[in-house]
Parts: sequence; structure tokens; C-alpha cells
Amino acid sequence: MIRCVAVLGAGTMGHGIAHAAVAAGFTTRLFDVEPAALARASAAVTEILEKSVALGKTSSADAAAAADRLITSADLASAVDGADLIIEAAPERLDLKLALFAEIDRFAPASAIVATNTSALSITEIAAMLQQPARAAGMHFFNPVHKMKLIEIVRGLETSEATLDAIRAVATAMGKEAVLVRESPGFITTRVNASIGNEAFYMLMEGVASAEDIDKALKLGLNHPMGPFELVDLVGLDTRLSILQYLHRTLGEKYRPCPLLVQYVSAGRLGRKVGRGVYEYPR
Repeated sequence: MIRCVAVLGAGTMGHGIAHAAVAAGFTTRLFDVEPAALARASAAVTEILEKSVALGKTSSADAAAAADRLITSADLASAVDGADLIIEAAPERLDLKLALFAEIDRFAPASAIVATNTSALSITEIAAMLQQPARAAGMHFFNPVHKMKLIEIVRGLETSEATLDAIRAVATAMGKEAVLVRESPGFITTRVNASIGNEAFYMLMEGVASAEDIDKALKLGLNHPMGPFELVDLVGLDTRLSILQYLHRTLGEKYRPCPLLVQYVSAGRLGRKVGRGVYEYPR
């Protein structure tokens, strides 16, 4: 039974996952090597809880109890000690995730379930850093975590049924809907989204339409809640480029990143997090 969750990485996804965990009643340890990132993440979780109270979705007492369940730590060994479920939420770089899984194998209980929040990378390759890869799977959350209902549960080559059952139970406790995916580059959503977003950049580069009109067309014509450029600015252009480069290597030529996307990233136009991506954002 899952009682204690450790979340590794206090960025946008990490703090969102930590909020989902404390709101579901789990004691939650949030780890990051940067104390400033932990402070920002803790403040972000508090803000989400306060907004939930203001909207009448959560009582003040429940929000306070959830906040008390969050423990931040800059020491990985302490964060994973005694954890029943560990969710890695590091940036989308294979080297970082492999290194973290090696540390998890060193310090975490051998009984702990281990999940990676990767949106595209190989679960099997990451899980191979554990002595028991059967206890690892993908647990792909979506941004913003407190609003998005889906979790993609990704089965690696050696993922056990017990691991999948435990992760499904946590997803349900968090109020999420889960889909099960056999490991494949990009899973379901990332593979489709990367294709749409890359094609939108090609249309922008070719002068087919403005970014605003491409976004408007997909929202009003295809009923997408966000346009592809609004979405990539939220996700991060560098993150999207990294995913496309991985899909290009693993799935072939149709995923070659649009040169305009590459150019934007080279120029430092990374999206909302820096105040400028396809669009500009006041800071």
C-alpha cells in the first residue's frame, strides 16, 4: 500500500505532482538539489491549495492538512528513505534520469515502486539502472497537473503487473484518469502533439498563416483547448525540440524538427518561462 511518495525534481512538473500527491492524502517528500527551487515549489503548492479553497473546491482545514503533508529536502537519500513510491520528475534528459535512477537504486527501499515522468524516453532503458527493473514504469503527468486529468502509465519491457496496479491505484487516488501504453517513443500524446506542433512551425515558416491564426484555427476548428503555439510556449520550446530530436532518432524522418523551431531555441526563445517564445509575455 502506498503511503509515502517521494517526488524528485521541484520544477513545474515536480511541484504539480507534489500537489497532486498531498491533495490525495499521501505524505510527500519533494527533492531538488537547489534550495531556491524547493522554496518556489512549496510556494506554488500553497498557491494552488489556496485557489482551491477560494473556489470552494477544498475546505481550509483540508488545504492546511495537505500543506502539512509536504516535506522538502535537498538530500536525495533522506527524500527516498522509506518511500513507497518514487516519482522522478527531472528535466527531459536521459543522462539526468539515468543518474537519478542509479541513486534511487542506491538509497531507496528495495520494495519501492519507481516511476519516471518522462514524456518520450525509454522506460526500459531508464529502469535498467535498477537491480529490480520490474518495479519501474512510466507515469506521465500533464501540465498543469492540478487541472489535467490524464496520466499515461507506460509499461517497460520488464514492468510487473503489481507495479502497474500500484500506480493505477495512486492515479485514481489523485483523481486522475489513466491509460496504459506499451513502451514506444513518445507514447500516445507526446507523439501526436509533437507532430501537430512541428507541422504548425513548418506552416509558420512557410508563411501559410500567422501564429495567432494557426492557434485560432485549431481551437475553433478542431476544438483544441489550446493552440499549438500556446501549448509549446507553456511546455517550453527547448523541451519540445529535445522530444522531436529523440523521435527523429528513433522513429525516422517525419519527426525532423522544423528549422524555425531550432532557430527559436538557439535565440533563447524558450517560452513562458523566459518571457518569450512564439509569443511574448510580460514579466
